[in-house]
Amino acid sequence: MKKLLLPLLLFSLKLSAQNAQQVHQKAILIDTHNDVFSNQLINRFDLAKRQTEGNFDLVRAREGGLDAQIFSIWCGEKYGKGTAFAMANREIDSLYALIGRNPNKIALVRNSAELKEAVKQKKLAALIGVEGGHMIEDRMDYIDSLAKRGMRYLTLTWNNSTSWATSARDEVTKKDSLPHLGLTDYGRQIVHHLNELGVMVDVSHVGERTFYDVLAATSKPVIASHSCAYTLDPFRRNLKDDQLKALAKNGGVVCVNFYSGFVDSTYTAKVLAFLQQHKTEVDSLVKIYHDNDLANIRLNAIYKTESDKLRPPLSMLIHHIDYIVKLIGVDHVGIGSDFDGSESFPLGMDSVSDYLK
Repeated sequence: MKKLLLPLLLFSLKLSAQNAQQVHQKAILIDTHNDVFSNQLINRFDLAKRQTEGNFDLVRAREGGLDAQIFSIWCGEKYGKGTAFAMANREIDSLYALIGRNPNKIALVRNSAELKEAVKQKKLAALIGVEGGHMIEDRMDYIDSLAKRGMRYLTLTWNNSTSWATSARDEVTKKDSLPHLGLTDYGRQIVHHLNELGVMVDVSHVGERTFYDVLAATSKPVIASHSCAYTLDPFRRNLKDDQLKALAKNGGVVCVNFYSGFVDSTYTAKVLAFLQQHKTEVDSLVKIYHDNDLANIRLNAIYKTESDKLRPPLSMLIHHIDYIVKLIGVDHVGIGSDFDGSESFPLGMDSVSDYLK
């Protein structure tokens, strides 16, 4: 039986290729963030078969030695009361359908015992994370409903703030106009309720004030499901050294994001120029996908040769993992790729099949 390993050692230790393979085979490889089901509602790909687009399918997951995947249930800020919770359930339905069609390849798991059993049976262990507190529509009973369906973490905000928690984007760009900063009393009640349910509180995307309010309110360790080091790339959503140390003191885990914009501080300027160059196509794709992020993912696929030139080297991603491990210890570091949720990743990380390369 493999040793259960949430903090990933493969990239942080300086190993030979042969030794890295050996560590990989002994560990349970868990990726805490993949957005494939928000895309699958649009593209209708059969994820049981090898795909030529996107970053995930069951074939490539097996090739990459991926043992457990937390699937992100996500919708953008245009969804709100009356629509966001329904979208969350549509995406969960899609995951359930994939499992129902492929019971010998993938299984929904809710705890570590079920995860270990799925791995023993050589099935991909599937877990659910809900990305964005707006998807609960300010209702505690919606938290209960999602937890019953398998939600194992709730990301308190996406880029958009909720009425009870402020996001990293808004705390930086709208700080003076926000009705509140951090968690409200209702936000603290939500954190307490998640603790009671055994659902992890995810602090990726939340503002710095919200981050520290969560640590003051929680009685359980928290997770940052897909975040990088601010010191190496000072993007507003990355975690500063003091935040990383506080998270470790809480007993939590930061799972490193693969997105080029959070890994490489020069990427954002380059991609903005790329998008401007293809503005006509971007506008057309937004009309099709009704979301800027999904449109950008498609644009990068169309102009792959051009967009590949913008990607950072794999060494930059490794540097983030190594930096955080040295700062707070390997027990507090994992991976949260953000595959299928971003348009660009470092060279050499094109899909889940690349974990073994």
